[in-house]
Amino acid sequence: MASLHEAERIPRGTAPGGPWDVSDVNDPNVGRIDLGGLFVPGVEGMELRLEVAGEDIVAATVVLRGSAIQLQAFAAPKSEGIWDEVRSEIATGIRAQGGVVDEVTGRLGRELRAQVPVQLPDGREGVQVVRFVGADGPRWFLRGVISGQAAVQPAAAAPLEAVFRDTVVVRDQRAMAPRTPLTLTMPSWAEAVSEDPALDQQSVPPSADTA
Repeated sequence: MASLHEAERIPRGTAPGGPWDVSDVNDPNVGRIDLGGLFVPGVEGMELRLEVAGEDIVAATVVLRGSAIQLQAFAAPKSEGIWDEVRSEIATGIRAQGGVVDEVTGRLGRELRAQVPVQLPDGREGVQVVRFVGADGPRWFLRGVISGQAAVQPAAAAPLEAVFRDTVVVRDQRAMAPRTPLTLTMPSWAEAVSEDPALDQQSVPPSADTA
């Protein structure tokens, strides 16, 4: 996992909906940070963290005022979306761990609100509340994992929900198996720093076979 310096004074995009396919926007660079497979909206005061697996960047996490949203994009079939199936698999996996999951309709559509078992820093067992949101696009799927205050407080969630809605996904024309993560790249201005273990507690991503 790599962490990027704080993004400041980056104007927000003005799109009323989304998330967007790159073909839907005139210039994805306006108000957004280019991560290759994703253009992520910049919000003043946010911190952007990139998570790596081996040599690949697999997810981007926006941290803002005690809350976070982890963004990860995947290839999807031409004929149908995969969020319904992925949502079911995530719920099954969390329940198998002893967690609690409710499926609800939120401001981003159908989502999961979960209480996920975690190990606290002092070694005790605890529970973390997270929200799993998703959107199907043309041959891609975008998943968001919302944690911190935004997982329980609508006012805290609003800025991160806006980040999700205004994210642009870039799915090239290469043949890719469904659920293959879209490649992310580090911005040229980014400064990598040491791994922050606290992010692992914030993100709580499902296992790789769930998306």
